[in-house]
Amino acid sequence: MNPLETGVAEPVFDEPWQAQAFALTVQLHRQGAFTWTEWARALSAQIAAAGPDDGAGYCASWLAALESLVAAKGLAGSAELAARKAAWDEAYRATPHGRPVELPAT
Repeated sequence: MNPLETGVAEPVFDEPWQAQAFALTVQLHRQGAFTWTEWARALSAQIAAAGPDDGAGYCASWLAALESLVAAKGLAGSAELAARKAAWDEAYRATPHGRPVELPAT
């Protein structure tokens, strides 16, 4: 069984962006952008910075860790990340309910 399969018909992620952040993290690691040790440190730092949580903020911490590691490794600058976030926000708000959010190619 694939380690990502749960054997349950329920979604693994609550939102599509969470799955995309997970997939991007895995892909960047596979491409050698960072080690799992570096990833664990970045994620741990974000979780610690967020403070006590009921679990709802875990994916936000995941995304923050990914963004900080991407910036630290020089894979994208803060201006690029900010522009991408703004594009995502604009696309999200312009997408009719129930439709997938699609970003224009960069």
